[in-house]
Amino acid sequence: MTGRLNWRRISAPWALVLLTTACAELTFTAVAVPATWLLLPLLLVMYGAGVLFIREAVVRVGGGWPSLVLLGLAYELAEDGLGLQALTSPRMYGAADWGLRFLGLNWTYWESQIGVHVVLSVLVPIALADLLFPHRRNRPYLGRGGFVGVGALAIVGVFGLRTIVSAIVDPGYQMPWSAMVVFTALIIGLAVLALMGVALPHREELGRADRRAPRPGVVGFVSMYLTMAFLTTVLPLGLGSTMLLGDMMAPVLLLVVGAMTAVPFGLVVLRWRTAANWSDRHRIWLIGGILVSHTAFMMLGSVLSALLGALTLAASVMLLIKLAGHVAQRETQANTVLV
Repeated sequence: MTGRLNWRRISAPWALVLLTTACAELTFTAVAVPATWLLLPLLLVMYGAGVLFIREAVVRVGGGWPSLVLLGLAYELAEDGLGLQALTSPRMYGAADWGLRFLGLNWTYWESQIGVHVVLSVLVPIALADLLFPHRRNRPYLGRGGFVGVGALAIVGVFGLRTIVSAIVDPGYQMPWSAMVVFTALIIGLAVLALMGVALPHREELGRADRRAPRPGVVGFVSMYLTMAFLTTVLPLGLGSTMLLGDMMAPVLLLVVGAMTAVPFGLVVLRWRTAANWSDRHRIWLIGGILVSHTAFMMLGSVLSALLGALTLAASVMLLIKLAGHVAQRETQANTVLV
């Protein structure tokens, strides 16, 4: 009995750790760069502990999606700015050639990683964990000691990126002290606003009879299309050397088009989620569209990437179907109890 209780207690945080790592890297970057799997222990610490810490912090202060987004921005700055140093490096990943580099910053890379990390590293894994463990949605997964521990692990993950990944991929580069100070100040400011600005509006009126969300399949298609549109605007295809729109418009316009894709997508999802007919099926299709699109994008790099991507897509779709069945069964049981 004790073992069963312990498993129930740790299953949710471990699920979030694994989901975060899978959504952020294993079904994305690892498709185009299979060597990413060699960094799995570091990824579990950086992504898993980092996002678990974000989720725990937000739940403890009673925050909602605005707090998650703000901490997602801080998380992206910690990873790409302080850890990988990719926001300022002229060589890392060739990111300086993706689009606009101005004032020593890789702006196109920065915009791409804001979208990737806020959505794929933070919002999607937490939403999946909420679907798996709805009874713990607004409750902490960890005690105080565990919360402090995962926070420390997240910091270790940032140092790991700096001393391992950055040192190997971009040896000898040291970001300017001015950039380090600015990034650190931004991270602190975003964290304070996210955790102390609990008055940020996030408790929208849900179940509004005057709003209707489209069918779940339509939500999934829109999600898949707009995710692919964003990725092909601000990232090279399959993380190769070709930007789909690179020769068609100025780098500044790429930033504008990327924002004009991402921001309306976010706004329409916020509107849908307040509709009276919005359900867990809609959430699963929304997430599924994002995950399918972000894996398919990485399949464009090589034949091996196409093969790995096809296997990854098959596994992702199978697991999402299983999740949908689990949610439907849970709803049926709940309705039976009510009757």
